[in-house]
Amino acid sequence: MGTDVRSGLRTAILLTEVEPVKKNTLVILLVSLVVALCVLPGCQSEEQTFETIELTYSNFFPPTHLHSILAEEWIKEVESRTDGKVNITYYPGGSLISAPQTYDGVVQGIADIAMSLFAYTPGRFPACELVDLPHAYPNGWVATRVANDFYQEFKPAELDDTHPLYFHAHGPGVIFTTEKPVRTMEDLKGLVIRSTGIGASIVEALGAEGYGASQGEAYEMLSKNVVNGSFTPREVLKGWKQAEVVKYVTGCYDVGNTTMMFVVMNNDKWSSLPADVQKVFSDVSEEWVLKHGQVWDYYDKVGIDYFLELGGGREVIDLPEAEMARWVEVAVDPLIEQYIADKTEAGLSAAEYQSYILERVAYWGSRTPTVEQSAQWVEDELVPLLPQD
Repeated sequence: MGTDVRSGLRTAILLTEVEPVKKNTLVILLVSLVVALCVLPGCQSEEQTFETIELTYSNFFPPTHLHSILAEEWIKEVESRTDGKVNITYYPGGSLISAPQTYDGVVQGIADIAMSLFAYTPGRFPACELVDLPHAYPNGWVATRVANDFYQEFKPAELDDTHPLYFHAHGPGVIFTTEKPVRTMEDLKGLVIRSTGIGASIVEALGAEGYGASQGEAYEMLSKNVVNGSFTPREVLKGWKQAEVVKYVTGCYDVGNTTMMFVVMNNDKWSSLPADVQKVFSDVSEEWVLKHGQVWDYYDKVGIDYFLELGGGREVIDLPEAEMARWVEVAVDPLIEQYIADKTEAGLSAAEYQSYILERVAYWGSRTPTVEQSAQWVEDELVPLLPQD
């Protein structure tokens, strides 16, 4: 009870003792005094009420994928650190927006936050395309660090219609085939290979026919022989169960591109958040960058393990050094040279982008955790969170 209320009570009690005949009148006055004083700021509860900020999050990864589990953990962490000010409804597996429509879905406000990848919309993100090109990324952890550094260094205008939270990127792509082993460049001729963005350009330069489709479509297309294979990271062997429908994996790591994935937020929603809530979003996002990098490395390892465990004549093919050099000469060098020429003409600082990416690959490549370290962290922290069969 505030000081003013206590003082008023003491005065009223003293008056009742001095003039008993007026007690009933004074009691009425006392009640009125307490009510009046309690509506003043000093007598209100110190707890402040607030309206919960309701947001939606769309993710193309299926709910059983570890990148989906990480997204759910990101949501929980944001909700926890904002002390309940934020509540985020999660839509995995493309259930709110399809993967290719995700970025524009955030711009339009269909989802407030979303995760997908730039390669599903070729030409829409010209600066970020360079990150996807082969740059001898040794693994997804390095590719993830480089993708985030690239954005922070150049802030490409193509992303100005959203608020980027963070990025991640998979390890180098490999070629899966369902029936025909690929041991030389010539083995690719006549094959239809599921691929997206830069990956499609690479397989076509090598002599195959590219077929654009999302990972959500790949399993069925491979199983029904709509395509003969896929150019993709090893992660999908386990994460999307594609090991069940392919027989050969060709490790063409030197031509293996990555795919820059995004987590972005609608600009208006971001601007409407209080500064303290914005800080939580930014802090948690920065922490999640490394977690996604470790998940990519984990999946590359367990993807191959899972593939080989299935047996049935499944084989991992590693290209000889001389053959790999042929693929680089045919499919990588001309692609990057053409990119730099085209994007420079379009007004982008493409040569500067290229130099920066190569420097960052070297920098993070010397600091990458081992596959065993990443796998141990994932098995300890995330695997127990997977839905139990």
